[in-house]
Amino acid sequence: MGGTEHLTVRREGATLVLTLNRPEARNALSLSMLVGLYDGWLAADADDTVRSVVLTGAGGAFCAGMDLKALAGRGMEGEAHRDRLKADPDLHWKAMLRHHRPRKPVIAAVEGPCVAGGTEILQGTDIRVAGESATFGLFEVRRALFPIGGSTVRLQRQIPRTHALEMLLTGRPYTAREAAGIGLIGHVVPDGTALTKALEIAEQINACGPLAVEAVKASVYESAEMTETDGLAAELARGWPVFDTADAKEGARAFAEKRPPVYRRA
Repeated sequence: MGGTEHLTVRREGATLVLTLNRPEARNALSLSMLVGLYDGWLAADADDTVRSVVLTGAGGAFCAGMDLKALAGRGMEGEAHRDRLKADPDLHWKAMLRHHRPRKPVIAAVEGPCVAGGTEILQGTDIRVAGESATFGLFEVRRALFPIGGSTVRLQRQIPRTHALEMLLTGRPYTAREAAGIGLIGHVVPDGTALTKALEIAEQINACGPLAVEAVKASVYESAEMTETDGLAAELARGWPVFDTADAKEGARAFAEKRPPVYRRA
């Protein structure tokens, strides 16, 4: 089903689960992990039987950011994948969802540290669940670095600017409760249950019309930086065709007949 030594891929029904799998390094980003991530995003979008994606981490951690040894020039695990980076120098940004947006909904299931590059990847996901002991933060300024994974642009669009600037400029850690309080994540659950909750949300999405789900997601992001007038026009352009699909007709019939709908992406 794909994956690499630092990124595992499995199916849970109509959900593709991507797991950052380098627990001995708190799932710090490696080249192997980035290649696996990007391939996972592409695989999800190419497979019409996949209706949602859950991103999580192994070993009680989400992602502790970039491998600082690699950043310092002391090599990176996954030399076998280096040709992929040479062929596509933008691959790492696509993997981190900076330069790529999957058309399927992406749900983050966070346990433990989700900091630096982990918090930057998080901002590319659509729905976010975290265990109570999860931690968040953009630590780059503490190391005289810049959070170049998109945070100076995205964070202020996702949470109030005062909170975005505090997170960016202090480099301090945030608890899951704090992160929920400022709107960075949507759910705080008991430790060890973030994946279960994420899969529950995924199942709710999977039960909906896939063409409608994808069009709604696209419309939300497409219209985010438009004026209201332009956004409403764009919404109509995306929304009206959905009403003409066989899935829409099936949804109406199923409602009238009081039965679960069977959607076929048609």
